[in-house]
Amino acid sequence: MGELSAAIDHLAIEDVAEIPQTQLTEQLIELHWQMARLQAQIGRRTGLRLL
Repeated sequence: MGELSAAIDHLAIEDVAEIPQTQLTEQLIELHWQMARLQAQIGRRTGLRLL
């Protein structure tokens, strides 16, 4: 969860206009996967399963 928080904080302070489009895309994809992993961990810990 610390990784996700750090990624969000990192994106929040950056001026997106200064980030190359490719790098921004890569960062957003990585953030998406971190969020998906977090959701899976929460699901496993709470006993919830996605259909």
